[in-house]
Amino acid sequence: MTFASTPDATPVAPLVPAWQPGFAALGSAFFTPLRPTPLPQPHWVGTCAEVGALLGLPEAWQQRDDALQAFTGNTLLPGSQPLASVYSGHQFGVWAGQLGDGRAILLGETATGQEVQLKGSGRTPYSRMGDGRAVLRSSIREFLCSEAMHALGIPTTRALCVTGSPAPVQREEVETAAVVTRVAPSFIRFGHFEHFAARGQEAELRALADYVIDRYYPNCRRSQEWEGNAYAALLHAVSERTAALLAQWQAVGFCHGVMNTDNMSILGLTMDYGPFQFLDAFDPGHICNHSDVRGRYAFDRQPSVAYWNLLCLAQALLPLIGEVDTARAALQSYEGSFGRQFLARIRAKLGLQQAREGDAALVDGLLRLLAADRVDYPIFWRRLSGAVATEDFEPVRDLFLDRAALDAWLLQYKELLALDGWAIAADLMHKTNPRFVLRNHLGEQAIRAAKLGDFSELQILQRLLARPFDDHPGHEAYAGFPPDWASSISISCSS
Repeated sequence: MTFASTPDATPVAPLVPAWQPGFAALGSAFFTPLRPTPLPQPHWVGTCAEVGALLGLPEAWQQRDDALQAFTGNTLLPGSQPLASVYSGHQFGVWAGQLGDGRAILLGETATGQEVQLKGSGRTPYSRMGDGRAVLRSSIREFLCSEAMHALGIPTTRALCVTGSPAPVQREEVETAAVVTRVAPSFIRFGHFEHFAARGQEAELRALADYVIDRYYPNCRRSQEWEGNAYAALLHAVSERTAALLAQWQAVGFCHGVMNTDNMSILGLTMDYGPFQFLDAFDPGHICNHSDVRGRYAFDRQPSVAYWNLLCLAQALLPLIGEVDTARAALQSYEGSFGRQFLARIRAKLGLQQAREGDAALVDGLLRLLAADRVDYPIFWRRLSGAVATEDFEPVRDLFLDRAALDAWLLQYKELLALDGWAIAADLMHKTNPRFVLRNHLGEQAIRAAKLGDFSELQILQRLLARPFDDHPGHEAYAGFPPDWASSISISCSS
């Protein structure tokens, strides 16, 4: 007997066509196999089609219940072998010992070379006193900022989606649970290396380093500068990527908030979005993390903290590198590399194409002016872009109390513009200085609406932040000054 086909019998394309071994191939010393813990009544909060395409997901995956269940951790994708990885690290400058994926579970690596990880998917052996959950508030912030940073051209982990659940989670108050699906070529951290070095597990340390080199830094095997020492070459390459990342953070005014060694990516990606913030008023000493009572991770300290973290990585790699002097040499270029790249970023924000001897003094003078009057950082750069296009600097002058000092600086700046060309400078500036960044109050507005089941603000922000350099007529308020209540927003490590 045969049966007629029905719509229900139509084959459904698998969400992830194939997995590859990836990190799991390193062996059991590096992780604990573990399935996510389900959540009741899941629902979509936000999705990113671009990241879906990056993973090779089928079209309209956002409308499929199997996707909703899988990315909440309620069901397992066919072929996935989920795990929680172990690592250690320094937190706020103090050795914290064993840490690990306390609320994140790696589903695996797709055939497109991207790892997929669920954050907020339940307790793991590394949760310590935590509950393994994430809340809606922090998940929305990570989802939006991951994609906002990508649109700004800053290396970052990506975010595929956020799902929510009415399940209660206790933080400072009772909140609802959420899961954010994070995506990256690798989630390996400085802390992974510290873990095995601290335990004297040199075989595992070497296996991890070899895996990272062969997968992500193959040129380290061929580096002549380090006389065949691939591990010194790796340290140098990570140092260079970290310097480039920090130059981008500082130029755009991004504060990470928790630059522990276990939050530092071996690939030089921005990762682990917690109490982050984009600067409103320019304050070099700004502390965005309410938990950072000593200001270790203040905005202007980020480059030096990154170097301190690299020293910790160097110490971990020393058994493989061999000589202390070789490890020191591998990090020697960090300060100069950061300085050159930061200056190049600010030069581009100023629309200046040619490097000149007095550039550092020009930039330093400008940053001092911005700090003295606590000028709104994103608005200043966008107004300056418009001023160069129209040759009307009054909107820029309106931002400053000490206009005489600004005018003196503008005289020097205009002389350089004349050399490089005003029109060319204006075009470069509008492509370099974003009109829209994820300010805390914008994220807070989207979160408040989402808690009431309204995701329209999140969707608006997602569209604006995906094209941050465009004007987006009709959305001027999202590029305006923050409201007075924005200064009262408190973001801590629990965020």
